[in-house]
Amino acid sequence: MYSSSIFEANLDDFSALEPQRAPIGIFDSGVGGLTVLRQIYRQLPNESIVYFGDTARLPYGIRSQAEILQFTREILTWLQQQQVKMVIMACNTSSALALETVRQEFNIPILGVILPGAKAAVQEGKRIGVIATPATAKSNAYKHAILEIAPDVQVWQVGCPEFVPLIEQNRIHDPYTAEVARAYLEPLLEQEIDTLVHGCTHYPHLTPVLRSLLPSQVKLVDPAVHVVAACAQELDLLGLKNTHPPLPTRFAVSGCPQQFSQSGVQWLGYTPMVEEVRFNDSAISQLL
Repeated sequence: MYSSSIFEANLDDFSALEPQRAPIGIFDSGVGGLTVLRQIYRQLPNESIVYFGDTARLPYGIRSQAEILQFTREILTWLQQQQVKMVIMACNTSSALALETVRQEFNIPILGVILPGAKAAVQEGKRIGVIATPATAKSNAYKHAILEIAPDVQVWQVGCPEFVPLIEQNRIHDPYTAEVARAYLEPLLEQEIDTLVHGCTHYPHLTPVLRSLLPSQVKLVDPAVHVVAACAQELDLLGLKNTHPPLPTRFAVSGCPQQFSQSGVQWLGYTPMVEEVRFNDSAISQLL
């Protein structure tokens, strides 16, 4: 696979750094979190990143809360071992079902995507549609967050179980994907929404498809943009913003590194070197 010398050098680099130069951890079930990573590159170009994709266990949207909580704990434990200074939970399902619990358990700042996305949505419109994984939609996390901020708005949610697998299979421009999207959007269009929230970090990859099906006046909200803005504020508040050049981004997955690398090229503009990490009975092993 990949030489252990590369991995050990990266760990040595991170462990030797002062707190400001430590990396930010980002995790998602797969390539969806790359939308957050791209925003880090744009908004916080000096930050080093450790990215984890739990590709062996996606999609998260059909998992139970207990499973999501277990997966999140395992990933956060691994990220802590990588000496990250902050974690962005670039997964709406985990943000909806596990964020509040793990914040009590881990002594590290952890940001979720739902509250930043909800704050942005209420600034855009009064009739808000949310497309999300079934688990996120069922949790009503976006609806609760939006209505807590602005009780006078109306919110409709649709669970979209097929989107994540289609995106992970690189079928965005497949005619079938457009058919599926049309079916998911239909009940929201019937409600004459003025704003649509990407309730999953995978979904911005579908923007061209969704835009072609939505009226031009409907505004799209990408929570990835806003969670990174919140991250920047938090780093300033904690005095942890890095002002030095970043280290190369590290990528790790629980599934096939080659598949993630091939999928990631189109979103990143370069071919990432990807490590494989396995979680066995809560024991974490690095395969090199």
